[in-house]
Amino acid sequence: MLNTPLRLLRQLVFITLTVLAAGCATIDLDYPRKESTAYTDTGGTRLGLAVSAHTGPHFGDSGFLPLVDGIDALAARLLLAERAERSIDAQYFLIHDDRVGHAFLEALIRAADRGVRVRLLIDDLHMGGHDAGLAAIDAHPNMEIRLFNPFGHRRIRTLDAAGGLRRIVRRMHNKSFTVDNQITIIGGRNIGNEYFNASEDVKFGDLDVAAVGPVVRDVSTMFDSYWNHKAAIPMPAISSMPDDPDAALRELREKVVRSITEVSESRYAEAIRSSILDRLQGNADAYTWAPYQLIYDSPDKSQPGEAATAASITESLRKTVIDARKELLVVTAYFVLRDEEIAGFREYRQRGIEVFVLTNSLASNNHTISHSGYAPIRKPLLEAGIRLFELRADASVPGDKRVGIEDAKSTLHAKTFLVDRKRLFIGTFNWNQRSENLDTEMGVIIESEALAAEFAERFFATIEEQAYEVFLNEQGKLRWRGTEDGREVVLTKEPQAGFWRRFSAAFLRILPIKSQL
Repeated sequence: MLNTPLRLLRQLVFITLTVLAAGCATIDLDYPRKESTAYTDTGGTRLGLAVSAHTGPHFGDSGFLPLVDGIDALAARLLLAERAERSIDAQYFLIHDDRVGHAFLEALIRAADRGVRVRLLIDDLHMGGHDAGLAAIDAHPNMEIRLFNPFGHRRIRTLDAAGGLRRIVRRMHNKSFTVDNQITIIGGRNIGNEYFNASEDVKFGDLDVAAVGPVVRDVSTMFDSYWNHKAAIPMPAISSMPDDPDAALRELREKVVRSITEVSESRYAEAIRSSILDRLQGNADAYTWAPYQLIYDSPDKSQPGEAATAASITESLRKTVIDARKELLVVTAYFVLRDEEIAGFREYRQRGIEVFVLTNSLASNNHTISHSGYAPIRKPLLEAGIRLFELRADASVPGDKRVGIEDAKSTLHAKTFLVDRKRLFIGTFNWNQRSENLDTEMGVIIESEALAAEFAERFFATIEEQAYEVFLNEQGKLRWRGTEDGREVVLTKEPQAGFWRRFSAAFLRILPIKSQL
């Protein structure tokens, strides 16, 4: 995150110099790889038998279990990895080199040790410096790692900007975790401490959904299309593989085990053990059964020459939103609109549709540069009658009290919206230019008044207790209304943000980078 204009200038100078000084490394998109697909004969697994006992009466609907609490969300992944018998297919934008990342990888390795086939697809943007560890995991006979849209220069990644910028700005933002092709988890969370209430410094308010039924096969079809795409590059194509694979994997195991041992007796570990573990497999009452539509971008969107004609998630999202008749509730970490999209919101209000948006404040945003793209659209949206709410940096997120991190900084990371309290979207799509035009995205539209009512209740409680409402005073100036120490306050500056942060956000607005935000 950029904290000062000086730091930004230094980064820009460094990038410019490296671009001028270097050529472009290429990626072998034709590197030979073995095509594989999800197993379909998994009905006899423990998960398969448990799920099939409850799916019959629902006639093509799928069962959905929202994972609001980050502790529950991690527990679900670790439990499912432990119960896997045939396969694990995991796809993530990033996996951090931290306690949660280590616990996740250890669960995958242990599954592979039991003979489970593990396919792990990771976007390469945040994987710099980790080739050796990834290669060690890939050397496991039952595990394969592919990096999506990888950088050619493995050590100084900015050098790829010399000739490959149009490609490397396009990233895979999808997130899915599917076990035995019987149960899947999709939503907004990457794999890292902050997404699961495991960091003492920052906590992300996020949302996943566990699902059973036909939607699982749809997710597997999506995963296969990415896994077998030319942009999904096997580790041997881009990294030197270990001379002694057994030794390399043994060293990695020791590192992971050391990290897990550090928290084995912590409050967080206890919360994991006492979480939702018994609700996931086969408990029909835990799931809400409903019609659904799984939507996702084609992986071709990652390739500059093919993006314009690639199948896009935006058409389905646009149709769902346009069908609104009374109300639209939006939760998005990053909110950056074009003029025509602002005009679309203005039209909603002219049709009498109430629109409420919850996004990050400057203080809660984990990317100051993203706030610089959001700040200019606030006034025209407010003039159009849109209700805008910004998360407080000291907001509570589900589960933080269980592990004693109430004082950690809060950041909104969920990506969801609700139409007329009937249709609920949960996925990876932010309402910004990156999600629409550059990153590949996915999500599920669920037709459920029960889930919609649950979401709406949580939404309005959050904006009342955990957010500032942005409004225009009589002079047309931005103001923020909130509650502090039990009384209502009206603020004239970005709440909870110091001078340098406000100055940085204002400075970044002059850069012509809105299309990248």
